[in-house]
Amino acid sequence: MPRPPLARERVLDAFEKILIADGERAATLDATAKAAGVSKGGLLYHFGSKDDLIHGILERLDALTTVDLERMAAASEGPVAYYVRTSVMEDDALDRALIAASRLAQGGSIPAADGLRRTRGRWAEAIRPYVRDTASLDLVMLVSDGLYFNNSLDVHGPQRLVPNGAELRQLIELVLRATA
Repeated sequence: MPRPPLARERVLDAFEKILIADGERAATLDATAKAAGVSKGGLLYHFGSKDDLIHGILERLDALTTVDLERMAAASEGPVAYYVRTSVMEDDALDRALIAASRLAQGGSIPAADGLRRTRGRWAEAIRPYVRDTASLDLVMLVSDGLYFNNSLDVHGPQRLVPNGAELRQLIELVLRATA
């Protein structure tokens, strides 16, 4: 697949950054064009509307999820351990796409909410063959969701809420024992 034009990526990057920093209401076409360093006409060349920008963010999320699923399938530690371990945010492209889509969903975007559910469903389907039952799958998904959420609280908090290093490995071992 050919690489999208640089200006298109800059516009998506700018839209994503505004969504994360200031929310959906602040992510107007004008603000996005300004942040991307393109004219509004340049933005409209690539994205004819805010809905098209939202679609672009969701396409990005889908593509990044596909890459993550490939990494999950190839992980020597196995898909369950990989998923739990990578639920601790690292401010990578996938994290930013998830946060941007979440901000859109919080602002009332049905396509964004559907996209997030689809992403979570793709991860669940990849994990399902490696756990014994639906309750085990729920445990993996909810522990991972909790790690992801609590990691956002750790950013400026006085105490660490998310385990790392040996503590995270112990948590992963516990989840593996409980779900195998």
